[in-house]
Amino acid sequence: MEPGEGPGALDLHGDEEIIEVVELGPPGPDDLAEEMEDVDFEDEGAEEPDAEAWESEDDEGVEDGMEAQDDSEVTFSLHSASVFCVSLDPKTNTLAVTGGEDDKAFVWRVSDGELLFECSGHKDSVTCAGFSHDSVFVATGDMSGLIKVWRVDAKEEVWSFEVGDLEWMEWHPQAHVLLAGTADGNTWMWKIPSGDCKTFQGPACPATCGRILPDGKRAVVGYEDGTMRIWDLKQGTSLHVLKGQDGHQDPLTCVASNQDGSLIMTGSVDCHAKLVNSATGKVVCVFKMESVTPKAPIGEGEEAESNSVESLGFCNVMPLAAVGYLDGTLAIYDLSTQSLRHKCQHESGIVQLLWEESSAVVYTCSLDGAVRLWDARSGKMISEYRGHSAEILDFAVNKDASIVVTTSGDHQAKVFCVQRPDR
Repeated sequence: MEPGEGPGALDLHGDEEIIEVVELGPPGPDDLAEEMEDVDFEDEGAEEPDAEAWESEDDEGVEDGMEAQDDSEVTFSLHSASVFCVSLDPKTNTLAVTGGEDDKAFVWRVSDGELLFECSGHKDSVTCAGFSHDSVFVATGDMSGLIKVWRVDAKEEVWSFEVGDLEWMEWHPQAHVLLAGTADGNTWMWKIPSGDCKTFQGPACPATCGRILPDGKRAVVGYEDGTMRIWDLKQGTSLHVLKGQDGHQDPLTCVASNQDGSLIMTGSVDCHAKLVNSATGKVVCVFKMESVTPKAPIGEGEEAESNSVESLGFCNVMPLAAVGYLDGTLAIYDLSTQSLRHKCQHESGIVQLLWEESSAVVYTCSLDGAVRLWDARSGKMISEYRGHSAEILDFAVNKDASIVVTTSGDHQAKVFCVQRPDR
């Protein structure tokens, strides 16, 4: 497909009945922020987190195979254990927040690695961290369920709350509203900094992943039992539930939506990625990854090689989606034909992938400690950046796709400049 052919030319449903497409003009940020103001939050008491602390395994030593080459411009090294998460401030892209196994989170400058302030007070690994849509607040969440919000300019804590064990956390795209999923199956929503609270009760199993849809009015949440729910944030009701054959057979690992929120993609430990129409809750198609090599029969005591979908995302400029697998496969799917377009092989598992905002370039980070850029049209690797001596655990790309910030099991975060000659 030529890049000029936009998503408007899609016929996603093949021989199935055509689902009516209703064009809704996107509401402005102010409308959505006001609408979130109207949401009825009820005061709910905080739940006691499990007393049992999370035992971390001893850090594995630096892997022998990692090269000493370092392509990074800046290294942030205030963490004293694995760095699990990173986010960039959306407004200026000049600040990063990182959280780690050392129970610490830091806000620092991307240009020189200078510390702005520490988000102190966590007593467990900080696994979630992110800035609000306007970069006014930064939220940090640890595994035990303690969530804190800081005002960035004042460098001071303005709110905190304890839930059960935390699975994921995300800011609303247009309002000072925070969403989080916990191991008891609940999804929590708070207004910040007032702390007005609402909960969405899922099945009695962890809410493993979640994403607020671009309209700001709905959220999609995936669960450990393989189900997926689309929630109405204002009413607190479940609009669609995918379960049984429509759902996944194993826990969900990731969810994503396309730019206008009309399509959702879910990924699971069952190695399937499902494309779902968000308006109807119907599965449009299922992408299954066949193994590259037939598996030898498993002997007694041997474990089957595991594979799962680890990350996925939609391209904004072409009808393409990318799915990253634990076995190192990056699959580029063509949404208009619902077929596999390219398979890009990594030598080790993909941890996360991200698309550039305005081109058909997809970034991957993997367990071998490298960041790679792929041209989704040709399936060819554009470039590769190294510098970590252990696996990369998370990464973020700035708006104009000129820098990548990575975090790793080597206790460091790094900033890579990725300006490309073809720009």
